[in-house]
Amino acid sequence: MKSDIIKAYFPHISQRQQEQFEALGALYDEWNSRINVVSRKDMEHLYVRHILHSLAIAKVCQFDAGAKVVDIGCGGGFPSVPLAIMFPEVEFVGVDSIGKKIRVVEGVTKGAGIENLRAVNCRAEELGERADYVVSRAVTEMSRFLPWAWALLRKGERGTLANGILYLKGGDLAEELAMTRRHWDVYDIGTMFDDEFFETKRVVYTKKD
Repeated sequence: MKSDIIKAYFPHISQRQQEQFEALGALYDEWNSRINVVSRKDMEHLYVRHILHSLAIAKVCQFDAGAKVVDIGCGGGFPSVPLAIMFPEVEFVGVDSIGKKIRVVEGVTKGAGIENLRAVNCRAEELGERADYVVSRAVTEMSRFLPWAWALLRKGERGTLANGILYLKGGDLAEELAMTRRHWDVYDIGTMFDDEFFETKRVVYTKKD
């Protein structure tokens, strides 16, 4: 099964979770043929470059049951869809200003039987909700992203890290992170997953203070 790669890195997942991960392949094939949210060449690498990549956040932080996580600029549902499967007792909200992307998230979520992810068609500044964590994947430069996320976050510790931002980024991040004038912890995804795709990929984290 295509989802075996997920089971290899997360051996504790249940049969139900593996079935949900397995369902994502056909669901994204179907939805992507209607609304292009994953590049055609990337579809054959869906499980590594999108699903497993999203789950790098789960290697960095385990969210507590009842925590609330907002995915800003969720696109077709990465990282929020895989994370919602991984943490079924956590509330996820996927936010995107492009309605057709939200339709994909809603379709995939329904098809995979994911009950803890809500997709909202709005800008992050318009959400009007608070969250324990904000996650995202390469939406924009960090100095622009930070104010959007900061307004949503509440202080606390609803996981193995204090409440804050967990952001998937690639390349040389030193200058971009320095411009925010905040401390960031940088986690190399290449040390988590054995695939050359991850060699330049990172999870960056800063806590709400």
